[in-house]
Amino acid sequence: MKELTKEQLERFEQAFRADRKNLAAMNAVTENGVLKSAKNSEALRHDYHEFSVKLEQRGITNQKKSGRCWMFAATNVMRFELIKQLNLDDFELSQSYLFFYDKLEKSNYFLENILKTLDEAQGSRLLAWLLAGPLSDGGQWDMLASLVDKYGVVPKYAMPETFSSSDSGEMVAVLTEKLRGFACALRKAYAAGKSTDELRRMKEDMLAVVYRMLCICLGCPPKHFDLEVRTKDGKFIRDAGLMPHAFYKKYIGLDLSRYISVINAPTADKPFYKSYSVRFLGNVQGGRPVRYLNADIGTLKAAAIAQLKDGRPVWFGSDVGKLSSREEGIMDPDIYDREDLFNTDFPMTKAERLDYGHSLMTHAMVLQGVNLDGDGRPNRWRVENSWGKDRGKDGYFLMSDRWFDEYLYQVVVSRKYLSPALLAAYDAEPIMLEPWDPMGSLAILR
Repeated sequence: MKELTKEQLERFEQAFRADRKNLAAMNAVTENGVLKSAKNSEALRHDYHEFSVKLEQRGITNQKKSGRCWMFAATNVMRFELIKQLNLDDFELSQSYLFFYDKLEKSNYFLENILKTLDEAQGSRLLAWLLAGPLSDGGQWDMLASLVDKYGVVPKYAMPETFSSSDSGEMVAVLTEKLRGFACALRKAYAAGKSTDELRRMKEDMLAVVYRMLCICLGCPPKHFDLEVRTKDGKFIRDAGLMPHAFYKKYIGLDLSRYISVINAPTADKPFYKSYSVRFLGNVQGGRPVRYLNADIGTLKAAAIAQLKDGRPVWFGSDVGKLSSREEGIMDPDIYDREDLFNTDFPMTKAERLDYGHSLMTHAMVLQGVNLDGDGRPNRWRVENSWGKDRGKDGYFLMSDRWFDEYLYQVVVSRKYLSPALLAAYDAEPIMLEPWDPMGSLAILR
């Protein structure tokens, strides 16, 4: 093993000080930080908020201090249908309602996985992965579809936000401690010779505790409610005694079974035009499994554009923290000139970033528009975020097409926008990925 020497350090410093650009960069970064110092003002000139295909939706949602972006993105897609159907100015669905059942279902899913892995050694990688995050806020489109299929949806006023839904850290911490303790108890009981029936009775008692804790933190979910809204032209609508499934079917009506995830993961271990799933990834036992079709980036763009042109928004997942500005709401690889600032390059490809742990899907948002040039090619995309109206341009972000290429990983589109060959590939028996595969990541960024 060779260690750094004083002679090497001396050479490094001499080379640094010999280039005046290094000293200027040091002064800028020590005073302002990397991103402000690297900002490329010229890149902003082509990042303006106008789009040839543009959907309109008033009211920006705010997930606050929680990792519920995937829920907010999905309910933003759903409320678009309700607002259009009823001719409303704005309407918001309850993310807290879905959050409650997601936590409850994830608890059951976790405990079921513990029962499936009772023979795993205590230090195994799989058991460590299961215990690492049994109750994450994050999720995937198919997990959301499973919740809606089982529990429906309700208006936000029927189950409003609480402290713990808007700032979930304390609730998640105490529930995570409880679930890890339950896992310990189940494994100890198994080692002591308890029967399967006894273990399952233990699990039911454990879920009753989780339910009680969730009600204390989030309130009890409603079984029915009244819809009371006023349309843009002043007409008052009341629909009394609605149940969550009936409300969804009557006023939203999206057939979620027709919407599928298409991903772009250009790594050697995931050939394009094949179906993939992830072991131990999900929330609802017996619900819809997480499944993807891996395809080239052009396929994702073409399907997204077709759906937008038909007047429907597109749920998508990306690595929003890479080369983007939260304040200005710009996602563009050209926005920061890090190469000149540090006098080096950053040459990893999208596939290499996935393979070497530098990038994965972290956040879900909604495509609400796209700008097509004179030849019909996209150059920028309109993005509805869930970080409140003070981020970006009144809550909307702009994504350059090159950023789409590099950091967007998933779109959810109707089956009708994909060819028969692509649908056949999606419907084929999926290749199972390990739980820690980057395509097993959950949208969770706050």
